[in-house]
Amino acid sequence: MNPRIFYPAAALIALLMIALSFVWPQGLGQRSPAPFGHAIEIPDYYRMVKERDARRKKQAEERAQRDKLNAVHQAAQASASAFASDAP
Repeated sequence: MNPRIFYPAAALIALLMIALSFVWPQGLGQRSPAPFGHAIEIPDYYRMVKERDARRKKQAEERAQRDKLNAVHQAAQASASAFASDAP
């Protein structure tokens, strides 16, 4: 085959294959992300797990903050009662 025809044809086929790979479904039938496909959707289970973990993390942070405030309050009460017992 004549190289003047083969190499441009091979380059055109390679470019078409690359363009096709941008829009062909990826993985489990999900299309490529924008701008070539639609946004990736998370299945309900994984969304639920992600929300649960975020909720647990938020609750742990609130609990730690509440415990810290309780410790400060108890220390203030202890110092106040110690001060009151020292007073004549």
